[in-house]
Parts: sequence; C-alpha cells; structure tokens
Amino acid sequence: MLEKLGAVLKKATDKISNAIFLDKGLVDSIVRDLQRAMIEADVNIKLVKKISDKIKKAAKDEKIKGVEKKEHIIKLLHDELISILGKHKELKLKTSKQNRIMLLGLYGAGKTTTIAKLGNYYAKRGHKVALVGLDVHRPAAKEQLKQLGEQHKLKVFVNMKEDNAVKTWKTLEKSKDLKDYDVVLIDTAGRHNLDKELVKEIKNLGKAVKPTETILVMPADIGQAAKEQAKDFKSTLNITGVIITKMDSSAKAGGALTACAEVGDEAGVYFITTGEKINDIEDFDPENFLSRLLGMGDLESLIEKIRSVTGETEQEEMQKKLQEGKISLEDVIEQVKSMSQIGGMSKIKSMIPGLGKAKIPEDALEQQEKKVKKWEHILKSMTPEEKENPELFDEQPSRITRVAEGAGVNKSDIKSLLKQYKMLSDMIKEQASFDPSKPMNMKQMKKIMKKFGKVKKMKFK
Repeated sequence: MLEKLGAVLKKATDKISNAIFLDKGLVDSIVRDLQRAMIEADVNIKLVKKISDKIKKAAKDEKIKGVEKKEHIIKLLHDELISILGKHKELKLKTSKQNRIMLLGLYGAGKTTTIAKLGNYYAKRGHKVALVGLDVHRPAAKEQLKQLGEQHKLKVFVNMKEDNAVKTWKTLEKSKDLKDYDVVLIDTAGRHNLDKELVKEIKNLGKAVKPTETILVMPADIGQAAKEQAKDFKSTLNITGVIITKMDSSAKAGGALTACAEVGDEAGVYFITTGEKINDIEDFDPENFLSRLLGMGDLESLIEKIRSVTGETEQEEMQKKLQEGKISLEDVIEQVKSMSQIGGMSKIKSMIPGLGKAKIPEDALEQQEKKVKKWEHILKSMTPEEKENPELFDEQPSRITRVAEGAGVNKSDIKSLLKQYKMLSDMIKEQASFDPSKPMNMKQMKKIMKKFGKVKKMKFK
C-alpha cells in the first residue's frame, strides 16, 4: 500500500534532517524524488506541483535560518501531505435511533464484501448488526451476502424470490424483524455507470429506507477518476462519505485518496479496506496513515485491528485474566490466532514504531498458523487441569510423553506450545495491566514479535 511513496517520503525527511546545508542541489534532488513518487502513486499533478513549489520557496526563504529551516520544511511537507489526504472524517453512530447505513457503488467496487467487513467491525465493538441484501440485479448477490453472514456470525436478511428492492425493504420493515438491531447495513445494486435507472432506484430506495448514512464504495484502482465519480454521486444521490477498497493492491491508491479530499468534506473517506480478510478494514485517519507511510508506526490502527478480531466480551474476559496474572493454554492459542488474523507480517511491522526495519521472516505468521492447528489438536489430548495449569508439565515430564502419544505428535511440538505459554505468561507478570496507549520499549516489542514464530538476530535500527 503506497510502499514506494512511503520510502521516498522517509528518505526525503532523513535527507533534510541530516543535511548540514540545505543548498539548491539538495533541495532540487529531494523535490524530484518526491515528484516522481507522488506521480507514480497517481497523485494529481497540480497537487504535486503545489507541494514542490512550497518546499522550494521555503528553502529559499532567508528569514528562516539553520535548524529552524530544516524543521520548517519537514513540517511543511507533513502539513501539505495531510492537506491533500483530507480531514479525518469519522462515522459517528446515532444513539437515539437506529443507524441505517446504505452502501452504493458501481460494479466491481466490492460493496457486498465491504458490507460484511463493516458488519464485523461494528459487531466486534458491541453493536447488534444486521445485513440487508437489496441488490436484486446482480446474479448471486443475495447468496454471496448470506454466505458471508453465515461465515462470520452476522444476521442477514434477504428475500430470494423478490426482485424489487423497495418492496423487499417495506416487507422487512413491516415484519419488525429489524427493530432490535442498532446498526443495519444495506447492500444495493450497482451498474457499469451512474445511469438514470440506477439513480431512480437508489432515490426510491432512499425514500423508503431513510438512511442515516449513504456511503459510496469505490476501488482504489480507479485512481484520480474517483474525483468525478465522487462528485457525481455526491450531487445526484447526496452521499455522506466514502469507503475506498483494494488499497493493498493498487498503485493508484494515492490518486483515489487525494481525489476524494479534493471533492470536499461530503466525500471524505470513512474507511479503507486493505486485504481480502474480514478484518481488513480500518478507519481512515490521515495523520495515522501518513505516520505509517513515514515509517513511524500507527499503534492506534493496530489497537483497532486487535479489537476487530477479538470482540468486546473476549477483550473483557482476557483483561480480567491479565489483571489476575493467570492464563491457560487455550488463552495462549486464542491470542496467537487473534494476532494472526490482523494481517501479514509487513502490515503488523508497519504499525509498530521501531519495527519497520526489523529482520523478521515474511512467512512468520503463516508458519505460526500451522503451529496453531497442531496445538489445537494437542489440547484435545490434555486434561482440563493440564490446560489450566501448564506448570504440571514441568513438575511431571511424563505428562508430555503421554500427551504426545495421544495426539500423535512429537514431544518438541508440545514443548513449543509450553514455551509460548511461558513467554506470554512472563509478559503478563511484567505488565499485568498493559496499557496499549503507552509506548512499548524494545524488550516488549521483541517479545510480542516472537509470538509469531522463532525470530533470530532481530535488529532494530
């Protein structure tokens, strides 16, 4: 996700910080690198020129001297990048009435999968969520939504026989099946373009549904074309915000993000999706996003992702155990599984300050997932007492032999699970009431990363 732009931005800020003199040659070199990277990321050429001119002007300003000039240029670059990414637009749910969030978009935008991700996002935060399938035109759209709901334990309402979206909604509303849900996410039909038929259908549906939010879903790969699409949907269907999908697989992501910011607050980006997994959706905060691009981490988004994979009830139960300083082998496996669901190793590294250059194998999470499956099988051969008190294996090593024979695995596999338990248990004893809002030291970071597998010669620069 915009890795090259991030690398160039980081290199530019390092060059400015480390320079003894900010001469014309150095400034021109930095500006050229920035221009090339932003254009490759599909940022509008006018925005690129605007940033370039401001940096050059600041470098020539004789009123700003020495260190102050370097700090001024770095801050200027940061502020300009934030301005082209737009303001943070948070989707605030209503507490006084039901939240009806209607998702719109053209074919291929990923509305249906995004609805499932958004549903999971809110369900894990304690909301009662329902998904409603009102895409009556695309073959298998209803079935796809139904399957996604079943996979992720989300309630789905679809009518396989009805081919009129408004009638489907009115029938559902009359049945009062939706009354107990505080977040209702509505999937709508798409088209190849915003034609009269689509506009008419969405307007009629809007009158019936009375949505609290009308969100446009757009894929990042349309780049700067996002600007016209957002403007059209904004003026025609009064959208309240945007979700940009496929941020992980498009070189044009910079164009899509900056294009939405150009349209204005109404087309501001609520969320971005960064992969195919159910948890690959995150609140778009320009400050945090830029921090990650610059290699400075983004702990807030990491913490949000952890919330997305665990859920409020599980978090409360685990917090209680952490405070008591006592966990079981089943807790260890659940914690490792939760971290594995966050995303690839490169994604996790980018979110933790200081880990950007850590030498960690890219397949570390995949290897850990294989271990977890074996560990779950091992647990079936253990007694409840052993699962709750793994220290018994240290006191009576013969238990390891018995479990290994029962599970049909090597003793080393059981020792690997026990080692994982000891590592997490030691961390809890060191910091029983871990506060994710406080920065972690290097020792804590290393221990967390070791959870993903055996990491040798881990170096932090």
